[in-house]
Amino acid sequence: MTHHHCTCTSSFKTMKALFLFSLSLLAVVSSAQDFDFFYFVQQWPGSYCDTKRACCYPKTGKPDPIFTIHGLWPNYNDGTYPSNCDRQNEFEATEIEDLEKTMQKYWPTLACPSSDGLKFWGHEWDKHGTCAESQLDQHSYFLSALNLYKKADILKALQDAGIEPDDRFYSVESIKEAIKRGVGFTPGLHCNTDESRNPQILEVYLCVDTSGKEFIECPTFPRISCKGKVQFPSF
Repeated sequence: MTHHHCTCTSSFKTMKALFLFSLSLLAVVSSAQDFDFFYFVQQWPGSYCDTKRACCYPKTGKPDPIFTIHGLWPNYNDGTYPSNCDRQNEFEATEIEDLEKTMQKYWPTLACPSSDGLKFWGHEWDKHGTCAESQLDQHSYFLSALNLYKKADILKALQDAGIEPDDRFYSVESIKEAIKRGVGFTPGLHCNTDESRNPQILEVYLCVDTSGKEFIECPTFPRISCKGKVQFPSF
């Protein structure tokens, strides 16, 4: 009897140790994967191209004069963010073959040298997408961003408010109000400066729940780099 009791205890101890070990593993995995919301970031190509570093049109030619996707980035409520969460799960171009045409239109690369976009998308997946893979696999990640893009027509929202990409200057407040009216949520804006040091609207940040499907009000915004009046350059 005693002998039997002893085995049980030791096997129970082993089980308990294993259980605690797997719990600690889970904690490591989930802390790498958990995040609070996404930033869905769109950029204005006219501003991107109007800086010292210039830009290169993709191999498919000059993109349309529309806001295009920069990325879908997991974030924490305190303003920090996870990155490069899973080096085992690197970008695989074959996963998104069916989305490529659409991505070339709405998610083009403007980096030099001119390319087909795969390097840009690969960077977005490896740095940001792998941190959301508990929610979205690679195909769903890119598809989610494309679906969000359809729901948030920033250019239309601005034009409905009489704000056009015509090289004129518009107040940051009027740009934010127009986007909020058109899209339903308050945006964060990020600006750059052209060679004449004019501030320009470069990126629009909207926030999305962890499913990657629904817009939400942003828990926090990135450091604001747009003040007063900013230029909306033509493209």
